[in-house]
Amino acid sequence: MRYVVYGAGAVGGVIGGRLALADREVTLVARGDHLAAIRDRGLTLDAGDGRHRIAAPATDTAAEAGWTDDTVVLLTVKSHQAGAALADLRAHAPADVPVVCATNGLATERAALRLFARTYAVCVMLPATHLEPGVVVAACHPTPAILDVGRFPGGTDATTAAVSADFRAAGIDSQERPDIMAMKRRKLVMNLGNGVDASFASGEAADELARLAQEEGERVLAAAGAAIVSAEEDRDRRGSVLRRRPDLERSGGSTWQSLARSTGDSEIDYLAGEVVLQGRLLGIPTPVNEAVVAATRTLACAGGRARSLDAGDVLLSLRGE
Repeated sequence: MRYVVYGAGAVGGVIGGRLALADREVTLVARGDHLAAIRDRGLTLDAGDGRHRIAAPATDTAAEAGWTDDTVVLLTVKSHQAGAALADLRAHAPADVPVVCATNGLATERAALRLFARTYAVCVMLPATHLEPGVVVAACHPTPAILDVGRFPGGTDATTAAVSADFRAAGIDSQERPDIMAMKRRKLVMNLGNGVDASFASGEAADELARLAQEEGERVLAAAGAAIVSAEEDRDRRGSVLRRRPDLERSGGSTWQSLARSTGDSEIDYLAGEVVLQGRLLGIPTPVNEAVVAATRTLACAGGRARSLDAGDVLLSLRGE
């Protein structure tokens, strides 16, 4: 198989880089200064075993991806960017191309399935950063990621088998999962701390706010009757597979990176915002996640400094004080 990695940022850059190092044919889709840097000097993958130069074709549009019968799309943009990416793919990719959504949240797969019959989902466990054009940093070594894959809305097939095998060949831990969306719902609950980590100063108040957001998310997903793997099963799957590199300082997740880079947007509407949406559909109040969405959106739009807010103020407001 050959891969079009649509979104060569932190997640897509690490996946695409590892696939290229495993001699899989990869085309990277990026934009702006990042694309210019990749075209000029290749993608730099900073990994635990050194810095690798990935000399892969790069473009900003699916029109130049060089489609073949054995091409697979790995959609690795942030969830709020998926609409534009899918529109570009629909305009230029074959109608029967497999679209494998390696995204956070729960919305991208439904959007992809509306346009592409062969839609797949990946539960992404891949700590990485992308703060410098042309460079992505894999935070774990020797295994950089766990990428379990399944067909959407459920099941497995020859494509999940082939993609999972290629991930493993690239040094990534991967299993086929017929219940992949149940895994992604558990990942969503974990990601409800992303907006807190991105927007609020670290400390006990921020920890409490993140805990409340996750508890609220658990209640909403339970009320929706959606299948979700247990926290214990999730811990068993992760085990000690992902080991943080001792040479790197901990920074922050994908939402923090958006604020740190002053991109002007973030995927918060598809993380904490997914709980807000489900709560509104069910008539269940979600004040904690609404507060996290509002704070993160305000910071992103204003170009505010990451981790500059006081979570204690939000906690007081939630208590009516």
